[in-house]
Amino acid sequence: MPFSETLLPEFDEEMKNTRRMIECVPDDKFDYQPHPKSMTLGRLATHVAELPSWTVFTLDREVLELGPDFKPALATSRAELLKLFDKSVAEAREKIVAATDEEWGKIWTFKYGGQTILSMPRSAVMRSSIMNHLIHHRAQLGVFLRLNDVAFPGMYGPSADEATFQVAAASA
Repeated sequence: MPFSETLLPEFDEEMKNTRRMIECVPDDKFDYQPHPKSMTLGRLATHVAELPSWTVFTLDREVLELGPDFKPALATSRAELLKLFDKSVAEAREKIVAATDEEWGKIWTFKYGGQTILSMPRSAVMRSSIMNHLIHHRAQLGVFLRLNDVAFPGMYGPSADEATFQVAAASA
């Protein structure tokens, strides 16, 4: 079975879950920062929303080089986050569907300030630097939301905010 075909069900499920999390981001908490070393909630949510678009960079070029002057995107509202996310997912999915196993096997390199940060097959970039990276930051986003008393849905089962979790826990 081609890599794209095996990846798509997982991609679709993770994107569905991620969108549900982004839908919970409150417009009035974008400046929230739990620690000076942490991103703001707005920057973190923007990063989560843009991560699927990295699929396009990965499949369209063999090297991505960013410099110290690179300025990351910063959405200013939930509506903007959802628009960015939906566009990122649609473009990524289109690229995944079209990619051949040969393309997935090609080495992709990320450089920052002239130094190679990583160099690996595109399929590994998709799994680690895009999918796993997104899941990691989505979990951080859940913590930021929890610290602000914002309810959010479970990703792989109910969250503590969902009545089904509370009912199951009470009857155990």
